[in-house]
Amino acid sequence: PLGMRAYFSYINNRRGPDGKRGVYGRRIVWKYYDDGYNPANTVQLTRKLVEEDRVFATVGQLGTEHNLAVRAYLNQRRVPQALVSTGASYWGTQHKEFPWTTGWQPDYIAEGRIYGLHIKANHAGKKIAVLYQNDDYGKDYLYGLRAALGKAYSDANVVAQEAFEVTAPNVTSQMARIRASGAPIFVLLATPTHTIRAYATGKALGYNTDQIYLNSVSATAAFLNIAVGAAGAPYVNGSLSVAYLKDPSSASWNRDPAMRQYRTIMARYGRGLNANDGLYYYGVAKAETFVQALYKAGRNPTRARLMNALLSLNAPNKFALPGVVQKTSRTDRFIISQMQLQRYTHPDWNRIGRLIEGRPR
Repeated sequence: PLGMRAYFSYINNRRGPDGKRGVYGRRIVWKYYDDGYNPANTVQLTRKLVEEDRVFATVGQLGTEHNLAVRAYLNQRRVPQALVSTGASYWGTQHKEFPWTTGWQPDYIAEGRIYGLHIKANHAGKKIAVLYQNDDYGKDYLYGLRAALGKAYSDANVVAQEAFEVTAPNVTSQMARIRASGAPIFVLLATPTHTIRAYATGKALGYNTDQIYLNSVSATAAFLNIAVGAAGAPYVNGSLSVAYLKDPSSASWNRDPAMRQYRTIMARYGRGLNANDGLYYYGVAKAETFVQALYKAGRNPTRARLMNALLSLNAPNKFALPGVVQKTSRTDRFIISQMQLQRYTHPDWNRIGRLIEGRPR
């Protein structure tokens, strides 16, 4: 929320294309509560936002289970549950039942699919080990991976498939079983803390791989550089992932106009925050999409007009990778679905190949 707060503060204070501050002269009032990443708190605080604060919309709520916990309520109240901060496939596939909910980032199934296709094309016949988070987040990634590999190929080549709970203090036992499998291809589907622990544990156990894949949530240079500190550059180097946003911790974007604007915004409206943190950048990029939708909703926006705007997008986002287009329709709710493979060589990621459409139309 702090990245979004910084961007909305910028919008409220700069003069827009019409010469007015805010969006058509309307200031964005950004209010948020910390649910402690507990779905029970999410329910309570979302009700407070709707019934006491009377918000126009909820934007960017974090967490798959947390958004699922309030989805029915927000749809019943016809309050937009906009641009949720999770790549679960539900937000795109269940739009008929929940028309007031939209995602934003590429969904985890589409991303997992890219890894599966790359493995088959570049490491055909090699045994595969998977470490995944035991919830909808990890299972979506796993589903996409296995779907791209195909059932017969997966059954023959995925020789270790280890789940861990997000609350677990470590992944030592899972990594020990993965090492015992001897699989040279390791697919790591976890949030940043457990990703770093998996690298450190794999190195400590002597688990040597031909290729490591890790999901984009954990794949900023900042997180991988922490992994290097825990496991050493030779062990982490060569890891593959995908990106859809520019990375503020990567020197390759230092001269990019949008990145320069981001740093200016953070310096003024995000004082004390680390502008190299990709999570703040993520918030700024998402806030930009919401502002685009507000302009599209017109001078007298209603909740219905906001949803119509979100469901008829066809525009770039300056904070996304070049060529990425935010595109939606009534039947296609996946706002961003293009990604690009990238390979890590300490201390930075290097993009390879072209943009890939995660959900071919």
